[in-house]
Amino acid sequence: MEMHASRPLAVSQQQAWEALNDPQALKQCLAGCEKFEPAEDGSYAVTMAVKIGPVSAKFNGKVTLSDVLPPQSYTIAFEGQGGVAGFGKGQAKVGLTPVDESHCELQYDVQAQVGGKIAQLGQRLIDGAAKNMAEDFFARFEALMQERYPAEEAPDPSEADPELAELDTRSWEHDAASAVQVQLDAAPVAPPREKSGVPVWAWVLGAVVVLGALWLLSK
Repeated sequence: MEMHASRPLAVSQQQAWEALNDPQALKQCLAGCEKFEPAEDGSYAVTMAVKIGPVSAKFNGKVTLSDVLPPQSYTIAFEGQGGVAGFGKGQAKVGLTPVDESHCELQYDVQAQVGGKIAQLGQRLIDGAAKNMAEDFFARFEALMQERYPAEEAPDPSEADPELAELDTRSWEHDAASAVQVQLDAAPVAPPREKSGVPVWAWVLGAVVVLGALWLLSK
């Protein structure tokens, strides 16, 4: 079985690297993972409950990292035994490429072998299950990254410099008053009526009311 894919991440290369090397983060992102702990030989002991088609089993195994080039790439070797359900082993090359200061792209190249009952399910079913597990992992990983590094929100206008806010308010009031004056100056001496029967002064008064309301809302 082989898988090749890439995925954009809304975090920096360093932030993604730290999470991909955090056992607790990986455990949280792996559905069915019951244990992901460092072992004495530098590897990680892993226990996962896996279901592929009609076969369900608990796999015990280990994950080992090699060719580590922080914060760019590493190679993961993995192996697990699921009793009568079979076994799985292989390796994955994982790389992180920066896009900008707050985004990166993750690429992975996986090669794996399975045996036992799982192998009897057929390559198509196994490949589909592996793809679904990968998609689920990255959905969880992205959610975790958003939780750890929430996007910066736009600044609240109420928290802006009071002096600048006052200047903006005065400028707006001046513009509003000028607009009303222009309408008043443009109005004819006699109050002609529009075809709809509404006199022009009523439209001017309406504009004054609207401008006044907007000014009060801006306070």
